[in-house]
Amino acid sequence: MSATNTTSADMPAVRMKGVEKWYGEYHALTNVNLDVASGEKIVVCGPSGSGKSTLIRCVNQLETVQKGTIFVDGIELTAGPKNVEKVRRDVGMVFQQFNLFPHMTVLENCTLAPIKVRGVSKAEAEETARKYLARVRIPEQADKYPAQLSGGQQQRVAIARALCMNPKIMLFDEPTSALDPEMVKEVLDTMIDLANEGMTMMVVTHEMGFARKVADRVIFMDKGEIVEVGEPEEFFSNPKQERTRTFLGQISHT
Repeated sequence: MSATNTTSADMPAVRMKGVEKWYGEYHALTNVNLDVASGEKIVVCGPSGSGKSTLIRCVNQLETVQKGTIFVDGIELTAGPKNVEKVRRDVGMVFQQFNLFPHMTVLENCTLAPIKVRGVSKAEAEETARKYLARVRIPEQADKYPAQLSGGQQQRVAIARALCMNPKIMLFDEPTSALDPEMVKEVLDTMIDLANEGMTMMVVTHEMGFARKVADRVIFMDKGEIVEVGEPEEFFSNPKQERTRTFLGQISHT
């Protein structure tokens, strides 16, 4: 099924055409077609094993595809390693686990990539890092180590670290699933702030309240396929596909 939404002559921020992904005999993605416009907020939902995380991990080629093409900001990601390197500089990603370096302070975690990858001076990298730590509301944690922070604080550091590369697109792979319930809101609030500032975002999440509030479109996946796409109000109140109705019925009772 196609989820294209091209509204202008310009290339979308992300374009996936005929994307297929296998793990051995397992068909993880089947004929995925998706356009994400610049500034658009996409929420991807679906049952476990539906291909959600695989989908967004293909956008910066953490997962390679066997068939189809992927363009990110007009660059064909599937055309070779040099293009992958270009794309990764402009695509930030936040994972379920925080993936912070435990032996580095928060500030050092945030400045490492800008210094090593972009060649930014230490002073400039630190200034940028402090700006984004303030933006995610933890400027006072700059000199602490990850183990000294709560899970919610660590995930906000991970978001700040991604922002320090000045990405054009942010990918979130179930960023709240490893958090205690009381810490979920602080991370979602940070993501809502980002969305309100116009960041292009693709978010895999089970937080349907976030999807209703932030998403421009919600994508439902099942068995490696895009089953249904819609604006949040229509998607939640009047799902078209039986598989979507079943999924929404299940999560409304959990």
